[in-house]
Amino acid sequence: MNSVVSSSLSPPPSSPLWTPEIKRIEQSSLSQFIKYIKDKHALSLRDYNELHQWSVDEPSLFWEAVAIFCRLKMSTPADVIYTKAEHMRDAKWFTGCRLNFAENLLQMAASAAREQTAIIFQGEDNSRLCLTYQQLYEQVSKVASALRKLGVQPGDRVAGFVPNRPEAVVAMLATASIGAVWSSCSPDFGFNGVLDRFAQIKPKVLFSADGYYFKGKSVSSLPIVKQLDHSLDSLIAIIFIPYLIARPEITSFDHAYLYPDLLAARTAENLEFTQLPFDHPLYIMFSSGTTGKPKCIVHGSGGTLIQHLKELLLHTDLKAAERIFYYTTCGWMMWNWMVSSLAVGATLVLYDGSPFYPNENALADIIEKEKVNIFGTSAKYIAALEKANIKPRKTHDLSSLRCILSTGSPLSPELFDYVYRDIKQDIQLSSISGGTDIISCFALGNSILPVYRGELQCKGLGMDVAIYDDNANSIIQQKGELVCRAAFPSMPIYFWNDEQGKKYHDAYFSRFYNVWAQSDYAEITEHNGLSIYGRSDAVLNPGGVRIGTAEIYRPVEKLTQILESIAVGQMWKDDVRVVLFVKLREGITLDENLQRKIRQVIRANATPRHVPAIILPVKDIPRTLSGKIVELAVRHIIHHEEVKNRDALANPEALEYFKQFEALEFDG
Repeated sequence: MNSVVSSSLSPPPSSPLWTPEIKRIEQSSLSQFIKYIKDKHALSLRDYNELHQWSVDEPSLFWEAVAIFCRLKMSTPADVIYTKAEHMRDAKWFTGCRLNFAENLLQMAASAAREQTAIIFQGEDNSRLCLTYQQLYEQVSKVASALRKLGVQPGDRVAGFVPNRPEAVVAMLATASIGAVWSSCSPDFGFNGVLDRFAQIKPKVLFSADGYYFKGKSVSSLPIVKQLDHSLDSLIAIIFIPYLIARPEITSFDHAYLYPDLLAARTAENLEFTQLPFDHPLYIMFSSGTTGKPKCIVHGSGGTLIQHLKELLLHTDLKAAERIFYYTTCGWMMWNWMVSSLAVGATLVLYDGSPFYPNENALADIIEKEKVNIFGTSAKYIAALEKANIKPRKTHDLSSLRCILSTGSPLSPELFDYVYRDIKQDIQLSSISGGTDIISCFALGNSILPVYRGELQCKGLGMDVAIYDDNANSIIQQKGELVCRAAFPSMPIYFWNDEQGKKYHDAYFSRFYNVWAQSDYAEITEHNGLSIYGRSDAVLNPGGVRIGTAEIYRPVEKLTQILESIAVGQMWKDDVRVVLFVKLREGITLDENLQRKIRQVIRANATPRHVPAIILPVKDIPRTLSGKIVELAVRHIIHHEEVKNRDALANPEALEYFKQFEALEFDG
């Protein structure tokens, strides 16, 4: 049996790390949903696994139940919930339905709880801003009115080059209220990275802050916006959000407006929510772009909304008035996911800046100060805390915190140990996995199930997730390709500029016929949870044996001398050999002793096939703009191949460290 439990990679204990108390289970939204389903359909569901199976067997009944239970607001109900098609990408959802995404997120403003806090913003510069739901509604109303007067109509694109501030949320909601399409990049993108994205979708209006703060420094965005103004012929207006200075210099820009002036010049009106079909475009998200220009992935308003409501209410157990804080930028899909929490009536806690400024406790300070209930971050951030020996459990009052979410890359078993040892013992740690491609998750947390070391708790409801071997056989407790075998509402409605659907098909359906392949290398565990081992397109194949890169990173990055590592496979003598690059702590040298120690720890915690043939030091490791390491770019370099789109990287200069290893010819 090839499973996490039987693996030599520090197998998880037989008992869970965390088990929900009976009272918490009973009070969870998921338990209430199960009761609703059982009563409505006279079902006998004994556990979550049976609920999940029913949810994929009966998609019409399940998604209709989600819409009712999660109070999806529709001006016109659907005639048909689900229409199956010959190919899953052509399935139709909620045919005949009319709704507005922004209206669903602003329902609290029309309730008795309108004075509840909707957004709390904390800047790296210690600025703080709060908006109630009523104030949020008023700002959205004014900005939407301004957009309408500029001529923005349903289907037009509105872009944001913005930090994670309240104005970004307002701009998105105002855009969605009209039926226009929102797309955003964080301001740390370089000019070419932004242009590669926005030039494809031709935005009519651009929202931009004048700059942002990071690591104690202010960075002006105006030079890049000036270039965008000259390069994007489609723009009819640029709306500036003052952040670094009270009134940014905009006299040199044509058709420029100040965000505060839009608010001051108008009185709040009854916001008009354009009623639109379920599959009307809402967001354009972008692929990382590491193999060419970023693909423009178009997501529908209804599919995004119902999927987010399912995940926030049923899988995250988010409640009205609770506070949710996800450390993200506006260029990562977790921003879009988090903002949907407004539809639940929760309070968004936004932060813009470095998570390590002025020190490693920056985010823990916010959690304590703002009494955050649910905190989301990346596995990379948790690993950095562990490396720095930070112990929030001893330094902060985290009594409000009941759930930690982690995504972006696999969360190793050792980092599960760290969270429960040094952050909080009584906590639900939910590693989640999905992607920009579906603007949601395939595997998530679960408030009624235990947490096991190194495992994602469960498959998402309504998601027919499986693991396939190379021959499209479904396998359990063996590693393979994570797939989804049936349609779901948050599939992209199409790719931009892809009239024949070829890019869409090649991205997800070229591996297995009519089955979505996510390009994750994963395994279903004995607990029916999942373990993720990295990207399947980065899987190593020495001697014909498939190895997930995460299986190498886990033991290597436990060594105190090593900050990070990246492993790639190099074609060598009619086979593949593993080459490992390591970023060392300052003052550490990669001598023979350290190389021996690296090989020993890999062999002891994995297998001899995982042991690299060559280990080399580098000063930095290339990452995408959302923080994921890029094995493919390094593999291209050492095979003397072109890296097509360096502007998709947050630190393209890191590639220069690998150039000395182009076409490695020496023996390991």
